[in-house]
Amino acid sequence: MSANLEAKKQLVEEIKEKFSKAKTIAFVDYRGITVAEDTALRKKFRENGCDYKVYKNRLMLKALSDLGIECSENYFEGTTAVAIGYHDEVAPAKIICDFIKDSKKMAIKFGILNGVSVDAHNIEALAKLPSKEELIAKLLGTLNNTAASLCRVLSAPTRGLVVALNAVATK
Repeated sequence: MSANLEAKKQLVEEIKEKFSKAKTIAFVDYRGITVAEDTALRKKFRENGCDYKVYKNRLMLKALSDLGIECSENYFEGTTAVAIGYHDEVAPAKIICDFIKDSKKMAIKFGILNGVSVDAHNIEALAKLPSKEELIAKLLGTLNNTAASLCRVLSAPTRGLVVALNAVATK
């Protein structure tokens, strides 16, 4: 077996490992971005616990096929980069959509969300969701308001009794 074929097999295994661990994967056409923009984008992905890589289209297609994820081969025409999110489902989509909005240079081809292939519109919709931290903060705020309201309701009869006794005492 040739060394090149062995290297490709190892690369497919690496891709399969990354894809199998991922919660969200976004495939983008990165044509037209500069090296400086690419470097800044990679840094932003690293800061958010995501990977941003460029693999050969055929190797990614082979890895997806081996994992049992079906997608159209048409998605893998031209240049393709992949953003992989391991912990936060929203982070890769949000970073890419923000970059596209600012630079107008990239385009989302499709994505994979929890092992299911989705189109570009679903990735864009995912990017519009609040982050996990924002959702947790909203939930905690709602729970806190509910607890405070319950305390007010439960203390109302006692407060009424105290006001009535105070009125009798002042007469």
